[in-house]
Amino acid sequence: MSGQTELELAGQVVELVRRLGGPATQVEAVVTRADLALTRFANSGIHQNVSESTVGVRLRVHVDGRTAAGGGSVVTDDGLSALVERTLAAARLCPPDPGWPGLTPRMPMQDAPPVDEATAHAEPDQRADRVGAFVAAAGGLSTAGYCRTAHRSSAFANSAGHSAYGRSVEAAMDGIARRDGVDGVARRSADRLSDLDGAELGAQAAAKAQAAADPVELPPGHYEVVFEPAAVADLLQNLSFYGFNGKRYAERQSFAEPGAAQFDRAVTVVDDPLGGSGLPFDAEGTGRRALTLVEAGTTRAVAHDRRTAAEAGSESTGHAVAGGATWGPMPRNLRLTGAVAGPASAVGRSTTGAAAGAVVDADTAALVAGVRRGLLVTDLWYTRVLDPKSLVVTGLTRNGVWLIEDGTVVRAVRDLRFTESYPRALGPGAVLGLGARAVRQPERVDGAWWAAPSLRLASWHFTGGASG
Repeated sequence: MSGQTELELAGQVVELVRRLGGPATQVEAVVTRADLALTRFANSGIHQNVSESTVGVRLRVHVDGRTAAGGGSVVTDDGLSALVERTLAAARLCPPDPGWPGLTPRMPMQDAPPVDEATAHAEPDQRADRVGAFVAAAGGLSTAGYCRTAHRSSAFANSAGHSAYGRSVEAAMDGIARRDGVDGVARRSADRLSDLDGAELGAQAAAKAQAAADPVELPPGHYEVVFEPAAVADLLQNLSFYGFNGKRYAERQSFAEPGAAQFDRAVTVVDDPLGGSGLPFDAEGTGRRALTLVEAGTTRAVAHDRRTAAEAGSESTGHAVAGGATWGPMPRNLRLTGAVAGPASAVGRSTTGAAAGAVVDADTAALVAGVRRGLLVTDLWYTRVLDPKSLVVTGLTRNGVWLIEDGTVVRAVRDLRFTESYPRALGPGAVLGLGARAVRQPERVDGAWWAAPSLRLASWHFTGGASG
């Protein structure tokens, strides 16, 4: 970049496109510098510490009624010229784009929360300290996982004269403790590395591994469930991608019906991109803000980018993503809140015997205490959508399932396969309680996170064992 800032480089790309493609060419450019660092451990020891610093350029052009996008990481003059030339060439070969919504005009941008500089410039020994605390707290069990930090600075510019700049940071830790081939897991995402407590996470993972010994098989059927935050995060992710997506809504492939009471009154879902240290603009340069998707059980909105907003006669909600013409706009910072479970019980009162340690926080304990017979589920994984319209999903439990009887966790259960409609499971009368504290779960997608409390549901359909 030869000393150029991200914003200067984005402006240079815009001018280069107009010079090579003609002054009538519409163009937007996003330049992102990413500093990523990862400390990975296995067999209770650090075996890898890696970091990378990259600069990426994403470009979208609209010329002669046709639209194309391109990207690259070579930011020399020759590299940028090659990127622009091949993107313009691709546009000439694309079919006409009658749905092109035009560029984002100049607009005031909301200030993003300040980033934590200590996290942005974290050193390897700071991540290693948290790994060491995780391993020590596991009490001799074999452990594995990672601690990572990320710092991104991103700039947007387009040929309509609009520009924007922002920074984001993230820290995350995800680890397991293993006993006799059974894993317990703990994970957390935060805006500050200092908020990650390796000892707390290691102790939770170890307690779950100890409690998961000697699991029994249960028959398939509908069970009342208490989902821990990691499992609830999967619900939020699928609701976001397949339900609150303006493109899927326009194509009638979404369950969402704005104005309808589709969820239990205990449920409120807000997309809150600036609730952490997120970027203040989306892929089209539109300012981001909080968007209430569900309020007290009633669906209020779906997410829009400029294309879906134009089709709907609405305005962009600031949810454009790269490749949005294919995938549609996605809310990626969902927070689930609502009516809480009531006074939290002591954690130890919700477990007994060999299952002691299955419940690791007071919120979950309060929910478990109200269950006559049901299951405590740590995590859902390998989830696949069978029917997008009703959002019927199949998947597996993972990292610990326990039987609850009369408000007490009594024994570990083997993993189960499920098939369930997520909206139905969260429907009116189906939510029996939410934890008071939403725990942010890490996500592989840049800038995405899901803030989820523990959740008690009246019914979840398990169809058989994990191998069935």
